[in-house]
Amino acid sequence: MKDKMIKAALSFAVLCGLGACTKNYLDINSNPYEVDKEQMEAKDYAIASGLSAMFGTVVSTDVNTAQFTDCLLGSTQGGYYADANNGWTNTISKYNPTDNWTNVFMYSDKVIPQLYSNMSNVEGISEDPLVLAILKIVKVCVLNRVTDTYGPIPYSEIGSTGKIQVAYDDQPKVYSQMFDELDEAIALLDENIDRSITSTTDQVFDGTAVKWCRFANSMKLRLAMRVVYTDFVSSKGLSPQQLGEQAVAHSVGVMQSNADNAQLSSLAFGKDGNPLYTACMYNSPAGSVTGGDSHAAADIICYMNGYEDPRREKYFSKAQFSGDNAPEYVGMRRGIAIPALSTVGLLYSGVNFVDGMATPLQWMNAAEVAFLKAEAVGVFGWNMGGSAKTFYEQGVRLSFEQWGVAGVDEYLAGTTLPESYTDPNGGATSYSTQLSQLGVAWNDGASKEEMQERIIIQKWIANFHLGNEAWADFRRTGFPHLIPAMESAVGNNSQGIRNLTLGARRMSYPADEATNNPENYAKAVEMLGGSDNMATRMWWDCNPANNRTRRLTH
Repeated sequence: MKDKMIKAALSFAVLCGLGACTKNYLDINSNPYEVDKEQMEAKDYAIASGLSAMFGTVVSTDVNTAQFTDCLLGSTQGGYYADANNGWTNTISKYNPTDNWTNVFMYSDKVIPQLYSNMSNVEGISEDPLVLAILKIVKVCVLNRVTDTYGPIPYSEIGSTGKIQVAYDDQPKVYSQMFDELDEAIALLDENIDRSITSTTDQVFDGTAVKWCRFANSMKLRLAMRVVYTDFVSSKGLSPQQLGEQAVAHSVGVMQSNADNAQLSSLAFGKDGNPLYTACMYNSPAGSVTGGDSHAAADIICYMNGYEDPRREKYFSKAQFSGDNAPEYVGMRRGIAIPALSTVGLLYSGVNFVDGMATPLQWMNAAEVAFLKAEAVGVFGWNMGGSAKTFYEQGVRLSFEQWGVAGVDEYLAGTTLPESYTDPNGGATSYSTQLSQLGVAWNDGASKEEMQERIIIQKWIANFHLGNEAWADFRRTGFPHLIPAMESAVGNNSQGIRNLTLGARRMSYPADEATNNPENYAKAVEMLGGSDNMATRMWWDCNPANNRTRRLTH
């Protein structure tokens, strides 16, 4: 017992050293062999502090980190946001980023080091199976984003400090370990399914085991779909189909309603609030109502305008162009020579956050799960317990409910098509190619490719703000069709991008890895199977249809 007390005290002291606490909870007890109320409070506080710090690594609660990983990387490559700061000449959108733009997922101290150090501390002071299950799930959520950005990554060899200058694992091994850790978490939760931990300890699900279990199963389904085009077999000998069906068939299943949505409460935010909101608002010109560094992308607004989607008012601020034919909502094209923000950029629609800086950070929602099931049934023939049409329409309904929007029946019957893009700033960046020939209304007689495109479009719209997930789906399926970067803006394509329609397939490793971790870096590039640039595909990006090219019209 004494050893455990000392371990708890030391671990808590580490957390305090990270700035997590201001009160001394470690006053010496007169009886060293008993844990008094004050020490128990210290232990609970330490667990809560460690979990909160870990939650802040999924979508980073650090504004600068989140800006790079989610605004400038995921949401630009996923067709949600457009870079609007004309001071940026080297960007991911133009495929000529500097290393400090592309290394953040691996090198920021706010992601892997923060994850592992806090996970180690909590493991040292808690034996609660619910807490241990949460640690495993959060770890998978974080490292899934990292591996889907780079490919092979350090995983099995990372120690408690989170130092990444160690051996890399190839992606099949990373995915195998992620499935194993999810299964371990699910098993722990199964044994404690009627329990909960203190709600103040958990800003995601208020300590509820059932919801964490549904989230773990939903993540398992997401990852199974990610590797659907590979020959992946788990450590237990299961195929992607078997893993996905197992997740859905579990006793508590996957997310069913918006009450199950995984999102980080604003209680976990610092003074800057929702980091995506703050990052989008950086450098807003005086008097701007549309934001600053990031604005709405033309891609998603073209689809939503064409579909007359009532969620637009929740997603975007209105454009400020004047004139009789001025558009109500219009986004900025990605991968262009960015116009001056203070005079032109501020006229394009901005990115909206329904509760401003207090808007929760989304991790995963029930609508996405419904669309995953729709694709699994309709395209791949998996048993998800229903029809593709049922799940597809359920996904749309859940999204409308999540955003508090009416008119879902009319929307589901819609046959209108996405708009082509007309740039109201003199037409310089217009794109006349029709982005899709599909309306919203389900078609039972559709081919599998058409079915997949329709599902992914609606999943993409429903997942707004989850840019890295949108980018992953685009790479995996080729949908939705996005407006390519302009050739005149991308220069010499220094990151290996030659096909602007296919765009970036990954990010380059941090440049320092070649010098600080040379042997392991060389092996990682060998496992990657191509050059360490943005054009090389990762292991799961192997859909034969993704070699499709479409006519580029500027």
